Amino acid sequence: MTNEQTNNLAAEFDWSIDKEGFSTYSKDEKAQMESLYEQTLSNIAEKEIVKGTVVGFTEKEVVLNIGFKSDGLVALTEFRDMPDLKLGDVVDVLLETKEDLLGQLVLSRKKAVSERAWENILKANENDEIVNGYVKSRTKGGLVVDVMGIDTFLPGSQIDTKPIKDYDVYVGQTMPFKVVKVNHSFKNVVISHKVLIEEDIEAQKSDILSRLEKGQVLEGTVKNMTSFGVFIDLGGVDGLLHITDISWGRINHPEEVLQMDQKINVVVLDFDDEKKRISLGLKQLSAHPWESLNTELAVGTKVKGKIVNIADYGAFLEIAPGVEGLIHVSEMSWSQHLRNPSDFMKLGDEIEAMIITLDKDERKMSLGIKQMKPDPWTNIAEKYPIGSKHKGIVRNMTNYGLFVEMEEGVDGLVHVSDLSWTKKIKHPNEFVKKDHEMDVIVLEVDLENRRLSLGHKQLDENPWDTFETIFTPGSEHEGTVLKIEEKSATIALPYGVEGYAPLKQLQKEDKKTAKEDEVLAFKVTEFNKENRRIVVSHTSVWKADNDEKKVVDEKKKEGEKEKVTKATKKLNDSNEKSTFGDIDALTQLKNQMEKGE
Repeated sequence: MTNEQTNNLAAEFDWSIDKEGFSTYSKDEKAQMESLYEQTLSNIAEKEIVKGTVVGFTEKEVVLNIGFKSDGLVALTEFRDMPDLKLGDVVDVLLETKEDLLGQLVLSRKKAVSERAWENILKANENDEIVNGYVKSRTKGGLVVDVMGIDTFLPGSQIDTKPIKDYDVYVGQTMPFKVVKVNHSFKNVVISHKVLIEEDIEAQKSDILSRLEKGQVLEGTVKNMTSFGVFIDLGGVDGLLHITDISWGRINHPEEVLQMDQKINVVVLDFDDEKKRISLGLKQLSAHPWESLNTELAVGTKVKGKIVNIADYGAFLEIAPGVEGLIHVSEMSWSQHLRNPSDFMKLGDEIEAMIITLDKDERKMSLGIKQMKPDPWTNIAEKYPIGSKHKGIVRNMTNYGLFVEMEEGVDGLVHVSDLSWTKKIKHPNEFVKKDHEMDVIVLEVDLENRRLSLGHKQLDENPWDTFETIFTPGSEHEGTVLKIEEKSATIALPYGVEGYAPLKQLQKEDKKTAKEDEVLAFKVTEFNKENRRIVVSHTSVWKADNDEKKVVDEKKKEGEKEKVTKATKKLNDSNEKSTFGDIDALTQLKNQMEKGE
């Protein structure tokens, strides 16, 4: 453009036009026109969700009119969930900025969807509403679910009421949920499908419980098994079939009778409306076995069965399902010494027994197995006559003696005093050990009380008849101190005999007391054949020696005195003068005597 042309345009231009483009209007007219223009635009604010109408498409964007002075652009990728989007469709968008650096209106459908979804989720949580969600993927501990455009977390424990092993089977499914937890700070949402199932179950439970009656027979499915019973699904509510109500017979585990998913008929035994517990029974649908028990069974009848339980006091024999008899441990053997029932039988053993008592009304029965053998005491006097010698096994010991088993059911007592002629035994275990074999002789037979008195020392002659001639009071013997106690000591004497010495009689000549294992001379001070007791003393030995020595010295002194007396008399009788030598001799003899005294 030439300078001339430029000047011509400038001359023709109306320089009174302001920047809004008003020129020929008055101030009032300008204000009115501005007001009308502003009213054609929407009164919207940033970060607000608005409605937008699709007015065009570009290669990568959608053009939206939100009623603002300019249109906005939104990326096509934000409409992937709306493949059929067309001109004229109305969608929600978030106004991020009215004008960016380029003066462009900035909109976001993704943020609008997310914000609207968050509002809807909060509303659903407050109103306890059900929402639908699409399971997108599996994550650690659960699943990621798209709920109204927001990724939420579904814990594995909230998928179902029963444990889930494979989470992947739920991926790609659309399911109903409830919002159970919302974190406003991080906008985290936790959902649950399990609560919907539980609510449905509770509703079914209430309906079923309202129609339940004791004695009512229902069909159910075995849902779960435990060691104490079975849970039966009654169609929305579970009932417990206790193990004791499964069979009239004794079982160790429900799986012996039932299987998982098995359909069975059960009877309602009891139920609790408040706790919603139902007790069921299966065996109650059949008659009690005692009612169909063989009428010929009576006391003395032999029966066969299987051992189903063993206790400390006995074992239970099942002769028919639900019909058991107790075999008390005392009825297992003729022996009077009770043993553990496990010594006679074990679980599952099939044995024969005899009925001892029978009460059909009380449904009780006691059995015995020892009755299957003859009573060993029937002709005991013939098998074990007094004075007969036998071998037996030491089965039990007490302070007063030991019990020897001659045969099963026949025991005899050997009193502690009948174990040894020579030793004083305080307890039988000093003489023999349990379960060892022992030779005995029958001393007495008490058939009425089923007792045998036995002896062991009686197998040998009584040595005390001989000891009476050896250990006479006053006789001396060499002995060993075996044991020193509070008031006396045990002394080992010759021939295996034991004597007793009071502690004060253990004092030695040097005033010290003898110690254990010391060998000394002892003098017998007392011999009691009836009580087999010998009392000895060491102190008496050396005191007696000293006394004897004193007697000898006294006799010697008396002799010397007598010699002096005779010599003096002889001198007097001779009427001769004593020489100095004689006088000296007499003086010396006198001094010796005085010194001796």
